[in-house]
Amino acid sequence: MRFGYIGLGNMGGAIAKRMILKHDIIVFDLSDKLMKDFLKLGAVPATSIAEVGASADVIFLCLPTSNEVRDVILGKSGLVSTMKSGVICDMTTGDPVLTRKIAEEMPTNITLIDAPVSGGPGGATAGTLAIMVGGLDNAVRLAMPALESVSPNIFRTGDVGTAQVMKLANNMLNATNRLATFEALSLATKNGIDPDLCAEILNKSSGKNYATDITLPRYVLPNDKPIQGFTLGLMHKDIRQAAELGIATGVTLPVINAAREVYHSAVNERGAHEDVNEVIRHYERGSAIKLAGSGKK
Repeated sequence: MRFGYIGLGNMGGAIAKRMILKHDIIVFDLSDKLMKDFLKLGAVPATSIAEVGASADVIFLCLPTSNEVRDVILGKSGLVSTMKSGVICDMTTGDPVLTRKIAEEMPTNITLIDAPVSGGPGGATAGTLAIMVGGLDNAVRLAMPALESVSPNIFRTGDVGTAQVMKLANNMLNATNRLATFEALSLATKNGIDPDLCAEILNKSSGKNYATDITLPRYVLPNDKPIQGFTLGLMHKDIRQAAELGIATGVTLPVINAAREVYHSAVNERGAHEDVNEVIRHYERGSAIKLAGSGKK
């Protein structure tokens, strides 16, 4: 069984590095630098997507959106042009509706499954990611040795596309909890509560969440530039996809739709490539207070 990996950016690269520790992997990325870095790590570099398709039995993808996934799989000189049989495992935080359409268009000898992750590059490095997997059992079984080398926290969600649904549900909470936490910090700080004390009390109270526990004390309060390693553009993309899925499937999502507008404004003002925590400037400006970097170093 030979594995392939396409998309060696922040998330895909961190996952692929875990796989390389236990498996021989052929890799491809548009970045020459990343390809050279993975060659040093022991991966086999491919010269094209088609070469990965011709060389691997199970191929993992981690790309910006499902549109790129479609191009890599079904486009000219894509994976299906050279892949005789096997499994393609999409680890992108993608659009479940489009993912299911891609799965329907696959040749009968190639099966698409989805396996998005949660926990960020740090979780990949530590081997603690949550991996959600959707697809046919026999296809998932073939991908499992590589996935198990990334993390033991693997959850079967159902048919193809269901894992991406679950990832969007998770990122909805991540996105809205972050905004609610920044609002709470704004209210408390503006009215005389020390920011560090605010975070400490929240983490001993019913409002505790990932943003209060990790984002505030580690990234926001100690740093004027609170870089956590996930971009505004990616967060906006994820919650937009969640909102669109809600429309497509008849689910009312008033909170996430309100959050989408806040992130949309932040992307326009700060730029899509800025860190997701730059959304805090919305609250600093609106409350006329300093929040990022206001705590103890």
